[in-house]
Amino acid sequence: MTCDEAEILLHALLDGELDASHSREVEAHLETCPRCAAQLRAYRDMTSAIVASEPHFAAPSALRQRIAAALPQPQPRAASRRAVLKGFAFGSALSAMAATGIVVMVLRADDEQRIMSEVVSAHLRSLQAGHLTDVLSSDQHTVKPWFNGRLDVSPPVIDLTAQGFTLIGGRLDYVDGRAIGAIVYRRRIHVINLFVAQTASSERQASKIETVQGFNIRRWRDRGLNFWAVSDVAADELSEFGDKFESAMRTANPG
Repeated sequence: MTCDEAEILLHALLDGELDASHSREVEAHLETCPRCAAQLRAYRDMTSAIVASEPHFAAPSALRQRIAAALPQPQPRAASRRAVLKGFAFGSALSAMAATGIVVMVLRADDEQRIMSEVVSAHLRSLQAGHLTDVLSSDQHTVKPWFNGRLDVSPPVIDLTAQGFTLIGGRLDYVDGRAIGAIVYRRRIHVINLFVAQTASSERQASKIETVQGFNIRRWRDRGLNFWAVSDVAADELSEFGDKFESAMRTANPG
């Protein structure tokens, strides 16, 4: 493991977010690298200082009383069997109509969270030595053709080096049980994985930034493709990356 690879994983190690295999690799590197070990100590000292200085405030008793008074009061449990059956009959029709939609909404939310967790896992796997790229090139005209024949749809590859996000290559990865494209960029020492998968929906979905397992994810949908940009860069920088990618994509393929 190189210093650049270890440095990317130090925050995840500090937060206990690495699996056993990755933790052992980073710890083995730290045993032989004074510079990275010192960097980890500095991160730990910073964390301790923040925790020690965090202010704690107790809510005044008057505020607690106002909140308690505003909460719904429990209903009496005594109710006739007739009233219970009447309420059940009234609500069953509404429940029958709503149940399918509610279940679909819950499953859809769970499915999205599961896929984002898989995307983060794929990002972490890529940070292992030798796993980041299958095709190593900063030339978009080399990276894009490499995907041809390997995926049903070749993902858009855009060189954003001039905008501060260096294209370093691409690879095949697996999310949600299928092969998808991953386009790899670097922002200073930080890796940005842009995962691209075909979707049945042609409806555009506006971008959204979320944090999963300590990593920022900017996800959006456009032109029949789902995009997930994953990195440990700050959320505003990842948002900037996505904005520049979308703008360049529209310029290259208007309409």
